[in-house]
Amino acid sequence: MNSTLDGNQSSRPFCLLSFGSLESVNFCLLEVLIIIFLTVLIISGNIIVIFVFHCAPLLNNHTTNYFIQTMAYADLLVGISCLVPSLSLLHYPLSIEESLTCQIFGFVVSVLKSVSMASLACISIDRYIAITRPLTYNTLVTPWRLRLCILLIWLYSIVVFLPAFFRWGKPGYHGDVFQWCAESWHTNPYFTLFIVMMLYAPAALIVCFTYFNIFRICQQHTKEISKRQARFSSQNGEAREMQTSPDKCYATVLFRITSVFYILWLPYIIYFLLESSSGHSNHFASFLTTWFAISNSFCNCVIYSLSNSVFQRGLKHVSGAICTSCASQTTAKDPYTVRSKDPPNGCHV
Repeated sequence: MNSTLDGNQSSRPFCLLSFGSLESVNFCLLEVLIIIFLTVLIISGNIIVIFVFHCAPLLNNHTTNYFIQTMAYADLLVGISCLVPSLSLLHYPLSIEESLTCQIFGFVVSVLKSVSMASLACISIDRYIAITRPLTYNTLVTPWRLRLCILLIWLYSIVVFLPAFFRWGKPGYHGDVFQWCAESWHTNPYFTLFIVMMLYAPAALIVCFTYFNIFRICQQHTKEISKRQARFSSQNGEAREMQTSPDKCYATVLFRITSVFYILWLPYIIYFLLESSSGHSNHFASFLTTWFAISNSFCNCVIYSLSNSVFQRGLKHVSGAICTSCASQTTAKDPYTVRSKDPPNGCHV
């Protein structure tokens, strides 16, 4: 009797969204569609961002772009790692057992999103230093220190979530598409509190403190410039306004990225805290909040590309260079067409 039940259960796909499984399809149709759709968007979007950063020298003028590129690489790895649950939901055989697979997947995604969160906090600190100490900024923020900071971000993120491998608790619901993760790996309130105190709370407090002071200082500068323009109506005021506006605009772009990050991750964090404290789980809520949060890996690309004029120019130059190269190759194959000029070399746009 028990073997019959086990056989029936094993023949049915494990779907967190109960209405996503059809009788004629032997996998979780709706979950597969959602995950594959997000995976394609995340991978393609971040590849474009990384390629534009690599090929557009103008984007290297800001030191914060070190952290933006770090986030892009982390988000790209999130998209690549999302291929694992996609294959599992399609019943593609994996080389390692389910429990270890979901543990590794949950740990990897948690570390990658921790890198994004810590990078956003470092970006806000960088902009705060740039605005509060403009004269000593270049001596305080050097390329060597930036690289060291990025290395420490990765190491710190790994250390924070490493206790999950020692069965202290569940780091998140990223692996809940695996049945073992959803039913046998439970959250621990102490481990959840540890993650909140070591990662979520400090990052949120740093971002709130720095951006509040950044916009307060920018507002004061704007008022002072307006007063000086009204009194003297000189060109000095216009020159200073041109120096202040780019900092404020760039801070606004980064603030948008940070705001969207926390908006998308807030439902996930709230559900994580509620389940850890109460012990009651909901598969539907865990799936939606998790993949709603993971969608931020694509939203970063969209916000940055739509808000940053320098990035837009770099994207146009790169796309123009690609189109010119393709056109040149086409004319070279056509013996009746005269080639006007050589295509640009590589990434020198």
